[in-house]
This record gives sequence, C-alpha cells and structure tokens, in this order.
Amino acid sequence: MKIELDGHTYEIEKSMEVSRLLKQFSLSRETHLVIVNDRLVTEDYRLGRDDRVKLIRVVSGG
Repeated sequence: MKIELDGHTYEIEKSMEVSRLLKQFSLSRETHLVIVNDRLVTEDYRLGRDDRVKLIRVVSGG
C-alpha cells in the first residue's frame, strides 16, 4: 500500500489494521484522520496491499 504523510510517500507490502499503521508511525487517532481510497475509515478498518492511504493531521483553532 502507498501511504502519504506530511508530503512523503511510503510503501508497505503487508496488510494491517489502521490502528497498527498509526502505531507504526507513532501517531494517534485523535491527531490524524485516515483516508483510504478517498474514504474516511476507522481504526478497525483492515488495509489491503493495493490501498492508497493518506494520513492527515487534524488542525484546530479558536
């Protein structure tokens, strides 16, 4: 799968759940959205080898 994070692209060959992917990059679900093939997914979503994943940092302001 191809992973986009902070302007960089990474390749991972094996499938895994979103929660494991976030741990691998030391990210939390509260600070990042996970978009898979243009759809927002939850932590328990199983990623496939052909998926395109975007990890988007959540920014809030007041």
